Amino acid sequence: MSLFHTRKHMQNEMEFVCLEDLVPQDHLLRKIDKYIDFSFIIEKVKPYYCEDNGRPSLDPLILFKMMFVGYFFGIRSERQLEKEIQTNNAYRWFLGLKLTEPVPHHSTISWNRRTRFKDTEIFQEIFDEIVLQAMNHRMVGGRVLFTDSTHLKANANKHKFSREEVEVETRDYVEELNQAIQEDRKQNGKKVLRDREEVKQVKTIRKSKTDPESGFMSRDHKQEMFCYLDHRTTDMKYNIITDAYVTPGNVHDSVPYLKRLDRQIKRFDFIVEAVALDSGYLTNPICKGLADRNIFGVIAHRRYHPTKGLFPKWKFRYDEDRDSYTCPNGEELPYKTTTREGYREFKSDPKKCISCPLLKQCTRSNNHQKVVTRHVWEEHKEHVRLNRLSVSGKKLYKFRKEKVERSFADSKELHGLRYCRLRGLQNAGEQVLLTAACQNMKKIAIYLSKQG
Repeated sequence: MSLFHTRKHMQNEMEFVCLEDLVPQDHLLRKIDKYIDFSFIIEKVKPYYCEDNGRPSLDPLILFKMMFVGYFFGIRSERQLEKEIQTNNAYRWFLGLKLTEPVPHHSTISWNRRTRFKDTEIFQEIFDEIVLQAMNHRMVGGRVLFTDSTHLKANANKHKFSREEVEVETRDYVEELNQAIQEDRKQNGKKVLRDREEVKQVKTIRKSKTDPESGFMSRDHKQEMFCYLDHRTTDMKYNIITDAYVTPGNVHDSVPYLKRLDRQIKRFDFIVEAVALDSGYLTNPICKGLADRNIFGVIAHRRYHPTKGLFPKWKFRYDEDRDSYTCPNGEELPYKTTTREGYREFKSDPKKCISCPLLKQCTRSNNHQKVVTRHVWEEHKEHVRLNRLSVSGKKLYKFRKEKVERSFADSKELHGLRYCRLRGLQNAGEQVLLTAACQNMKKIAIYLSKQG
């Protein structure tokens, strides 16, 4: 008689079991299934299916639940997802598949994504519906928002690229800025600037041969790579993600910000009172945009590096009543003109500067004249600086890293969002939206389960 029981004979033994009993009571998918309503998916996808033609299709609810499982547990490929579902009882229970029922083939997900749902808004609609469900459970306040961006490494070799010249996109605020420039010149007795012929600016960029829609990111203290940027906004109340938007990696953080803020206000009826942002968003147009929307903006300070050996700009004090600057030697720099770029120029008197003991620390210009510039919207940036230094502003900015930064960390550590699974802007957008939706689902389900 053997001393050890290998239990090999148990491998072929038949047993009568209930799938329900094989899933732990505290499993995440039980909470998701109980507290998240997926019925809206059927209505959302109806326009993309034909009711009276072709073979019966896979139940769209199973299709999307399979995708959600992949994002819940950071399963990187659809082929691997199929294998995991075959052997995981909890996954089968969540999808409504019997123990002996075949798992839908991984190519079914690929085909639906590439054809049926291509160029549709279905993934954005799913994300929005989950946010609305969070709002119904009073988990979203819509009053204080945090926004930042993080890079997703594209599925592209950084050494395989071509150099191309592309047009510089015109910013949305150009017309408003031009109007502000003309008004400023009128108020100061200057001639209105003539409309000049539009000269399209071009810039040279690196374009990936592997994934042409990605953008080359080259920033200080960061690895150079082709990537996409995930621009994300979270709500202060329970850190629910309220917006997720993808751009190529060479698009500045501040470019899509105001549009995405307006989209949230319109889509979810938010009454935004305050926002906290990283230093990349400290631009005159954003500060002006926040002021126009009556939003308390807190934006991190951006360090400027003045020319070595010369006074930094803050050494020159601006007097709003006199509309002039005062230099460190106490001399006045009066207003002279407003440029086409939107900068008001304040110039010193060269006759006084030539004999100034601080001249070498002030300017190196050949005509001994110091020029200080001030943007026509500079006052809005100054208000944002004062907000940052206020007691409430300091508290608010402290929350930023605990909210949006934490959200990014969870995406990368738990949901596989360090890299793009597929190539192309639309595929990257799908990955970001579904990851964010799944993060929100987890947060809703865990919160409600704790509430009993």
